[in-house]
Amino acid sequence: MQPSLTYRNELKYFVSPHQYLTIQKRLKHLIAQDKHVGPTGEYHIRSLYFDDIDNTALHEKLGGIRDRAKFRIRIYNKQDQVIHFEKKIKFKDYIAKVKEPLTRDMHDQIMAGHYEALRHSNRPLLREIHQEITQRLLRPKVIVDYVREPFICENGNVRITFDKELRTGLNSVNLFDPNLRTIRALDHNLIILEVKYDQYLPAYIQAALQLEGLNRQSASKYVICRKYLKTNTWEDY
Repeated sequence: MQPSLTYRNELKYFVSPHQYLTIQKRLKHLIAQDKHVGPTGEYHIRSLYFDDIDNTALHEKLGGIRDRAKFRIRIYNKQDQVIHFEKKIKFKDYIAKVKEPLTRDMHDQIMAGHYEALRHSNRPLLREIHQEITQRLLRPKVIVDYVREPFICENGNVRITFDKELRTGLNSVNLFDPNLRTIRALDHNLIILEVKYDQYLPAYIQAALQLEGLNRQSASKYVICRKYLKTNTWEDY
């Protein structure tokens, strides 16, 4: 593992609306919600995922490659106050994330195909992204859109999230498009439960989650949403 990165455990499950309500009710009596939630206890996440000319991130995930990475730009609540370019890294059974903030102007320049701000940045991640863009033709592929309900626990540095209404954007790479056309990416109103923690998951949280009775899944939101995409290159949008 790279010493500069913090690797965490990540477990993912599909849950039905009934399972969600049961687990959520238990969690509300045990741990707190994330401080960034709105009045409904949720916030909206929209990400623009990138892949290279060979669709490496997609094929490595589908091929079961354990050590891999993918890149995305992420915003919250459809606003531009917080914009991050992120690299999510998978190493064996662990995950890590590196991210750097973008200004709206930097975002717009990247979307217009002007990458000089990345190349001249003093931030290693942005320089790496510039290299991926110029050498491996890293380009936007698909928008992933959902509502997140997050819970946190300092004991074990646990973060539990329910990701609802997973949708994918069609024929657009504009994160801020107010008229973005999206379609539902999961059937049967399924919700994605994610459990992230450092070294251990406290026993009382394990008891509340009862993970052994859930449908563990490995498909990423990126892969789920890519199946709806008919085109694979930047120029096709």
